[in-house]
Amino acid sequence: MLEEKLKEAILDELMRQAANRPQSLKVEGSSEELIVNGKVDLADLVMVIAGSVAGGP
Repeated sequence: MLEEKLKEAILDELMRQAANRPQSLKVEGSSEELIVNGKVDLADLVMVIAGSVAGGP
């Protein structure tokens, strides 16, 4: 259960970042495998993961 929640949070955040900056980040794939090409904002990604583990949105 926790693993699925984390996968979903990571995928959602990477897709959000890619949508906000399509010229800087491209994300393709599924919940099992991803191809990520570009710059990822790690601070935002870590915040989403921490929130997911803590039970946040």
